[in-house]
Amino acid sequence: MFTPQQTQDGSFTFFSTEFNEAFHSHYGAKQESFLKFAVPTRLPILAETGFVRLLDVCYGLGYNTAAALQTIWQVNPRCRVEVIGLELNPIVPQAAINHHLFNGWDDKYIKILTQIAFAHQIHIDYLQATLLIGDARSLIVQVHESGFQADAIFLDPFSPPQCPQLWTVEFIQKVSECLHQNGLLATYSCAAAVRTALLAAGLVVSSTPPIGRRTPGTIAGHPKHGEESTISSLPPLSQAEAEHLRTRAAIPYRDPSLSDTAEMILKRRQEEVQVSTLESSSQWRKRWRR
Repeated sequence: MFTPQQTQDGSFTFFSTEFNEAFHSHYGAKQESFLKFAVPTRLPILAETGFVRLLDVCYGLGYNTAAALQTIWQVNPRCRVEVIGLELNPIVPQAAINHHLFNGWDDKYIKILTQIAFAHQIHIDYLQATLLIGDARSLIVQVHESGFQADAIFLDPFSPPQCPQLWTVEFIQKVSECLHQNGLLATYSCAAAVRTALLAAGLVVSSTPPIGRRTPGTIAGHPKHGEESTISSLPPLSQAEAEHLRTRAAIPYRDPSLSDTAEMILKRRQEEVQVSTLESSSQWRKRWRR
């Protein structure tokens, strides 16, 4: 069902026929997990506190959780970590183990990822992890109701055109409610519609450095009144990026009931784009290429 594909850093990913997309950038699956997720969410700094809570939205093969654990425990091997992962298809993390995609990682991490993939939970010294299986739109409500507040959230669905249901204003609002006041949310996407949804959830956004390609990722956090927040120390969006959020490309995806099909969500947005008087993204691009 899943055939490993080698990426440019030597690590492997899978291609999803359901979403017609690879699970990771061809520039490097392992590299992406560290540089788009673990590092931007400041896990090395959080590790010093002795306790870190992670929410991995779209757990997939398990790379992001693995990169997070390695990053944290390299700094502080005694740091306690609590992980909640959300995954639609339980076969994906199991296939990653069965295809030995984590060969080359420390045996400790292979054992942890194997337990998460097949038992959907693990409770050992310094780690408590749970993998919830199902539609992330209903699972995120469960997570919020449990009172879980993440220090770092990895938002890693397939791209908006392929999986719009996990990039909507409504879903991202629910995700933001699970983010600790001082926490950070990271995603590989810099799509204007995604950033608009993050802003609509009351978050502040900044760019993360591009990995292998020209486009950056996005980091987001709650604004803080009074003392400085984690996000306020990050650079603001460039003028070009800020203006991109005032184009038709920035019209967000919407899913009021958190249950619509991808087709319905795409159609709803397309109809909104067609009647919009906002500048087109091609006009914006021309202005910034001069």
